[in-house]
Amino acid sequence: MNEQTTVQDASVADKAKIAVTILLVMGGIVGYYALAGQPAWMRWLAVVGGIALGIIVFASSRQGRGFWQFMLDSRIELRKIVWPSRQETGQTTLIVFGFVVIAGVFFWLLDLALAWATRALTGQGG
Repeated sequence: MNEQTTVQDASVADKAKIAVTILLVMGGIVGYYALAGQPAWMRWLAVVGGIALGIIVFASSRQGRGFWQFMLDSRIELRKIVWPSRQETGQTTLIVFGFVVIAGVFFWLLDLALAWATRALTGQGG
C-alpha cells in the first residue's frame, strides 16, 4: 500500500510540474502583451524566458524524461536506416513516373470508352 501512495504522489507531482510548465509558457505570452510599451527585444525575451523555464520544469517531470528518452531512441533508430543510393532513387523515380503515365493513358482510354458507350446507349452527349 505504501508503493501505491508513492506512485500516486509522483503522479500528482508530475501533474503539478506540467501545470507549472503550461503556466510558465502562458506567462511568457502574457508578458509579451503586458510589455506593449517596451522595446520589442524585451517583449520577445519574456516569451523566450517563459518557454525556456517551461522546458526546464517539463524536463524534470516523468513525461519530460520519457520524451527525452524517446528522442535519444529515435536517433539510434535513425542510424539503422539504410538509405538508397542516388542511382536507386533515380531508377525508382523513373519507374513511378512511368506507371503514372501508363495509368493516365489507361484511365483516359477508359473514359473515352465509357463516354462512347453512354452516347450509344442514351443517344445523348457531346
